[in-house]
Amino acid sequence: MRIVGGRFAGRDLASPADFRVRPTAEHVRAATLDALAADVPGARVLDLFAGTGALGLEALSRGAAAADFVETRASSLRALRENVGRLRLRDRTRVFAEDALPFAQALPAGVYDVAFLDPPYESRMLDRVLDAWNARPFARVLVVEHARAHRLPEGGRWRAFGDSVVTIYRAP
Repeated sequence: MRIVGGRFAGRDLASPADFRVRPTAEHVRAATLDALAADVPGARVLDLFAGTGALGLEALSRGAAAADFVETRASSLRALRENVGRLRLRDRTRVFAEDALPFAQALPAGVYDVAFLDPPYESRMLDRVLDAWNARPFARVLVVEHARAHRLPEGGRWRAFGDSVVTIYRAP
C-alpha cells in the first residue's frame, strides 16, 4: 500500500498483519481525493476508524493543513504511528487511541473541514456516526466508505467501486 497522489506520492505505508483491517484500495483513495480536490488544500481533516491512516495521510499529501486520526485497534495504531513517522508528519497530526463513535458524538459543529468515515463493513457504527453528523455537522464534508449493500440516507453523492461505495455528504 502506498500514497497515490501529492507530495508523498509513491511512498509506501505500513499495514498491520490483521485480517480484520481493510485498507481503502489505492484506486478508491485516488478517485475520492480527486473528487475532493477543491476541499482538501488547507483543510483540517478527521480520519475516523483510521486503520493505517491512509485516507488522512493521502489528504495531507495533497495539501491538507492537519489531520486527526481516531483508532482503537493496537495493530492499526502501531502501523498508523509508523506511517506518520515515515512521512515526518508528527507536527501536523494527532492520533487518538479512542473509540470513534463516542469521539464523533462529542464533537461540536464545524470543527473539521473534511471527515473520513470508514468503519468495518456491515457495522451499524456507520449509521450512528452519520446520525451524530446529521445532528451536529462536525465537518463541512463527510466522506463515507461503505459496502454496496449498506443503504445510507439520501443527500450524498456516491460512486461505486465493485462492492465498495464512497458517499460524500456536504453540510447544509
